[in-house]
Amino acid sequence: MFEEERLQKAHDGDLKAIEEICSLTWESLYRFIYYKVQNRQEAEDITQETYVKALSYLQRHNVKIEKHISFLKTTALNILRDKWRKKKHRGINLTLEEINPIETAVDDTTEVNAQRAIIQDAMNSLNEEQRTVIELRILKGYSTYETAKIMNKKEGTVRVLQYRALQNLAEILKSND
Repeated sequence: MFEEERLQKAHDGDLKAIEEICSLTWESLYRFIYYKVQNRQEAEDITQETYVKALSYLQRHNVKIEKHISFLKTTALNILRDKWRKKKHRGINLTLEEINPIETAVDDTTEVNAQRAIIQDAMNSLNEEQRTVIELRILKGYSTYETAKIMNKKEGTVRVLQYRALQNLAEILKSND
């Protein structure tokens, strides 16, 4: 189904068209949001909220949207900015008697930091193209199409680069064990 037809059907409330849009975009959108918040549950909540807001906007306005994922990512960023503003303005007043040391104790992040350092060293061992394709596709959640456009490559080339980069990364990490 063509993009315009799908969008028009979603605009008209066709559940199948809405499901198709969601199934085509959710993985890329979730990765994008997860990269921003670094929390699975929060990323899931924001992904869901993004779809609700975007679909209600589409149904209220007759707007042409060229790319679903770009529109959804912009909507997600707006939701994130709103949440960050609310957190920034809202402070918590506590007295020392109200603080429970067990609840407020911070987990030891030494292991996590060590793993991040190992992965970063392995990433630095890759050539620039492989490192870029992993950053764009996996860390930032861009689609193959978007990555190809950014890197001025064909989509097939991006897929091959990603495959080889992941193989090299796995070998580097395995040799460090």
